[in-house]
Amino acid sequence: MDQGISNVHMQVMWNRLISVVEEQALTLLRTAFSTSVREAGDLSAGVFDSEGHMIAQAVTGTPGHVNAMAEAVGHFIADIGRDNVFEGDSYITNDPWKGTGHLHDFTFVNPSFRNGKLVGYFACTAHVVDVGGRGFGPDASEVYEEGIFIPIMKFAERGVVDQRLVHIIRNNVREAGQVIGDLFSLSSCNDIGHRRLMEMMDEFQLDELNELRDFIFEHSLRATLERLKKLPTGSYENEMSVDGFDETVTMKLRLDVSGKEVLADFDGTSGLSRKGINVPLVYTTAYACYALKCTLAPQIPNNHASLSPFKVSAPVNCILNAVHPAPVAVRHVLGQFLPDVVLGALHKMLPDTVPAEGSSALWNVQLGAYPIEGAEPAEGEVLRNSQILMFNSGGTGARPTLDGLSATAFPSGVHTMSAEVTEHVGPITIWRKELREGSGGAGRQRGGLGQVIEISANHGHRIYINAMFDRCDNPARGRDGGKAGAAGAVSLDDGGVMQSKGKQWIPDGRHLVLELPGGGGYGEPSTRHKELVELDVAREYISAEQARQDYGNTD
Repeated sequence: MDQGISNVHMQVMWNRLISVVEEQALTLLRTAFSTSVREAGDLSAGVFDSEGHMIAQAVTGTPGHVNAMAEAVGHFIADIGRDNVFEGDSYITNDPWKGTGHLHDFTFVNPSFRNGKLVGYFACTAHVVDVGGRGFGPDASEVYEEGIFIPIMKFAERGVVDQRLVHIIRNNVREAGQVIGDLFSLSSCNDIGHRRLMEMMDEFQLDELNELRDFIFEHSLRATLERLKKLPTGSYENEMSVDGFDETVTMKLRLDVSGKEVLADFDGTSGLSRKGINVPLVYTTAYACYALKCTLAPQIPNNHASLSPFKVSAPVNCILNAVHPAPVAVRHVLGQFLPDVVLGALHKMLPDTVPAEGSSALWNVQLGAYPIEGAEPAEGEVLRNSQILMFNSGGTGARPTLDGLSATAFPSGVHTMSAEVTEHVGPITIWRKELREGSGGAGRQRGGLGQVIEISANHGHRIYINAMFDRCDNPARGRDGGKAGAAGAVSLDDGGVMQSKGKQWIPDGRHLVLELPGGGGYGEPSTRHKELVELDVAREYISAEQARQDYGNTD
């Protein structure tokens, strides 16, 4: 076959393979029971070769899941054993160190056979609403307190589900229906990926994936190295402080750029926390690599080869390389700040390229609702126990030529969860969910706005919150003269102050008020166009007083 035609043929199959894993991910979205998956898209999906190397990933999903899962499949192969892999198998784990960083994420891996020969694996990950233990929050002192821990094992062998495992999980979680439903959705979406792959291989008359895999890896690596060769070589450092649990956490980074690889070294970072904000290295690597790749090689598809030039290291038992049995339940809080840390170093290498710091870490609202003893239900209502999870985002940092995005999840990429859907899950009312005026940092380009969210329990119920919020003491910094975004705040509607982390009951009759942080500004505020300032005032993004104070607007 002519080489030009051959390359075109390979490119078509490559695109087709990406569409296969996209359908895999969409199947999970459509069949999941938990709102965190169904509504927010807190998931990942991908196809791997027979050695456990990621060939293609779905665009649908989060970097923390995708890039961590890229390493996880190798652990599955090693622990299951190559001689113990059969058609119809499905493997499961929520091991934080061999999966995606905490117990609430379940990863499933299914082998894909063609004509009796193993050709690859499909893998997917999703966040479930509950895994027992203390619940989704930072209060635990060891991973043993954080919930049920499922090592890498078979969920199904030769198509037969291990019902003993299902019963064990069912009896260790609060929301058994949602959790078990999600586990079957995870396994099923891998099955869909396999079916679509077989259809593709039939169409293109393929007996194996090795040739296509080699083509993808060769072109991805070559393109990535070409980008790296154009970068200035040297070392670039950055440091950032965030709130932590009960004391400030400092993350230090040195980027070593050689033209052949980029090494991100977090030596000097704070030590372990006594509470569950610690981050396993697999999750640190996932988000650090994400920032590097989307800045330095954004157009190259994410796979084993395109990720291989990016290396991450951190001292053992620093807060970014926690080892078992450290508590890690809310590893996302620090982990999702890592792109800001990396981007700060990249700014020194590539000025006017990356955004200012943003709110970054999701403000996940995890509520527990319980009937008040002796309360009578309102007409048409039922008093019930519920676990409610709602994802929310503050503002992103301003970009060199554009304002920051308001109430947008970066770097996680999850969707905003509807207030109405969340209210349907449990007995709560969301009274407000609106942009927070004045929260975006001033600058030539303004930082994105956070949100104000107000929640209360419905009649006959009490609620507690597992708070896991940050940037309340250390707001997002501006860049090149831009001002910091507004700090976050957690309070009650009567002005009572609540802690930003830890389990807390909302007093009966009171509303929980969350003020999400804004993104930092970019460039000197005095250089912002007057018309844009006036438009911000008209849209109530900033007040007239803020326009005068920050921008010198005298109208």
